[in-house]
Amino acid sequence: MSIERKKKIVFVITKSNWGGAQRYVFDLATGLPRDYFDVVVAFGTNGILKRRLSDAGIRTVTIKSLDRNLSITRDIQSFIELLRFFKKERPDIVHLNSSKAGALGAVASRLTKIHKIIFTAHGWPFSEKRSIAWRTFAFIGSFVTALFSDIIITVSARDEHIGRRLPLCKRKIRLIYNGINLSTKLEPGEQIRNAFPPHARITGTIGELTHNKNQIELIEKARLDKNMHVAIVGEGEERKNLEKAIQKYQLENRVKLFGFIPFQKVLRGFDVFALPSLKEGLPYVLIEARLAKLPIVANHVGGVDEIINSADIHEFSLENMREKTYALYV
Repeated sequence: MSIERKKKIVFVITKSNWGGAQRYVFDLATGLPRDYFDVVVAFGTNGILKRRLSDAGIRTVTIKSLDRNLSITRDIQSFIELLRFFKKERPDIVHLNSSKAGALGAVASRLTKIHKIIFTAHGWPFSEKRSIAWRTFAFIGSFVTALFSDIIITVSARDEHIGRRLPLCKRKIRLIYNGINLSTKLEPGEQIRNAFPPHARITGTIGELTHNKNQIELIEKARLDKNMHVAIVGEGEERKNLEKAIQKYQLENRVKLFGFIPFQKVLRGFDVFALPSLKEGLPYVLIEARLAKLPIVANHVGGVDEIINSADIHEFSLENMREKTYALYV
């Protein structure tokens, strides 16, 4: 690559926790060659993503008013902050992730005349099973994001199909699957095994504890099936509600919350992997479950069937994801 100066690329994402979209940003930001790219990651709340990026030597910026909840006042403040940030940084490329950051960031990027605006749709929010009013609002936000973006990356063929139906956006769509390091070594999962009786058949799941991840469904199933043992790995806003349900049904011996643990430390501790999600883009954890060769039970959402039915897991390699995405930056 022959260039006179480094290209500056700014990644923007709403939250700095450690979900799929955050992992995606981390994998792309840390893999870019430092000789050719000046990388900055901006987000609204500090969390694991910020710490990991800082440890990797990536500069981060906090957009203080940017958060997930809808608020006209805070959203206007976030938009103004993003405008000022883009004017100050003058990036060559802005890569937007998540719905809120996407909508506000796309308009702010266009107004500040950013050379290239890329948006990754980690699942279209207007496809969620919610009220008509909410889905209409989500569609308008998604359409504005797509309209003002130069390139739209979808992480599943299902979302690619939906994206191509958006007015004036068909030619902008690119399908690039999420990817993992397929050479990752998996540990025995003793922390999971040791928490249950020796011969228990353990159904496990990994993910942020949120409404959309729907871990409550596994608790309800364990309530009805006296032989079911459930390991829930992850942290999030639904933890207290899940704890209350476990206590209410007196399932403390058969359903356990383990908090955040890296997947390679726990997958071998499961007999079955479950993904009860209500909404997904292309879930990393399902690729990881396939890597561990686990039986999988999952709701038919997002790109779930594309992972389960794929004949070649190498479609979901980290190298493949990075190569195809980086080609859009040049």
